[in-house]
Amino acid sequence: MSRVRKFLAATTIGLGLLAGSVAVSPASAADNPYQRGPDPTAASIAAVTGPFATASVTVPRGNGFGGGVIYYPTDTSQGTFGGIAISPGLNGTWPGIAWLGPRLASQGFVVFGIETNNLNDSPTSRGTQLLAALDYLTGSSSVRTRVDAGRLAVAGHSMGGGGALDAALRRPSLRATIGNAPHLPSGSLANDRVPTLIYAMQNDTLVPPSRLTSLYNTVPATTERGYLEITGAGHNYIGQPSTILARTMIPWLKIFVDDDARYSQFLCPLTDRSGISQYQSSCPLITTSPTTGPTAQPTTAAPTTTPTTPPVGGPCEATHRTVNSWSGGYQGEVTVRAGSAAINGWTVSWTLGSGQTINQVWGGALTASGTAATVRNETWNGPVAAGASTTFGYIATGNAPTQPLACSAR
Repeated sequence: MSRVRKFLAATTIGLGLLAGSVAVSPASAADNPYQRGPDPTAASIAAVTGPFATASVTVPRGNGFGGGVIYYPTDTSQGTFGGIAISPGLNGTWPGIAWLGPRLASQGFVVFGIETNNLNDSPTSRGTQLLAALDYLTGSSSVRTRVDAGRLAVAGHSMGGGGALDAALRRPSLRATIGNAPHLPSGSLANDRVPTLIYAMQNDTLVPPSRLTSLYNTVPATTERGYLEITGAGHNYIGQPSTILARTMIPWLKIFVDDDARYSQFLCPLTDRSGISQYQSSCPLITTSPTTGPTAQPTTAAPTTTPTTPPVGGPCEATHRTVNSWSGGYQGEVTVRAGSAAINGWTVSWTLGSGQTINQVWGGALTASGTAATVRNETWNGPVAAGASTTFGYIATGNAPTQPLACSAR
């Protein structure tokens, strides 16, 4: 079940849809902290420029990939944005598909168009480089404070598309993956747990639609998935700015990276089929809740089970939630909240359970010794005002902690 399904399990949404128009009563921005930008329309998702002004920064070769360009919204008033790393295909470079950068960024994403280490890198190598690029984007880049490290996606064309699918197989905590005419040598996505969108080109002789429909059919029924075939297109169709790609990619990323139900109307059902010869998906990509859902909870439940302030006398507290889980592992998020006085730094510690290993941390620095795990703040999220909070996330094998986490402040 996708995060969007879980998110909407307690939200009533009326889907009175008219083709090409917006007639949705979505979850409000207050209910969804990741919702960015005005209510979408068929025109807005097809527009060359979205609602956000953007800027870009060039990244030199190194850090496990061949450099590239990061495009980002300049607006900092709405909080952080989801991030997506994109790889070009065999013998291709980022400038060949660079129109994607500002187009997606202007819709409210931080987009990292990468160059590969070598022009003929394999899909597996490109998958590794995409993951390295995401780690750089969230951990070391000059725009890292603008990116939510828990809401990341990958995409790519041809060999890069195969790399994106490979990256999703290896990092199931990703929110979405998009393969454009992807070449994946294994031909199987049987272990895919990341919402996956595959584009096929009707006249593609290098990666024909028949191969991609077979690949699509290997995606597990429990994983959200979509398949679009572009009418009359060849293998390198992505090299030109495409409204067809934009108006379908943007909703996919919004739904799964931003948990934004407002965009479901464009894919479930596909409201504009012009230029698309085939379309399949696991609709509904979101699930509307029963009308009894919101009233089933007693009105006193939230105040008694979710304290809004830390325990009296504590300089800080740390609370854990499981963002996503899969067989053998999970993604966790820890919220650190200051008490009645501001703090300049924090440390969270807990005991690892049997078989538990932390593989990746963002928003904090990990120290692990035996069964003891300690995460200290980064320089940018150490100061926390009285009553305010910050978060860090991580990916681990084993089971999530069940015992309370300890928090100390400086």
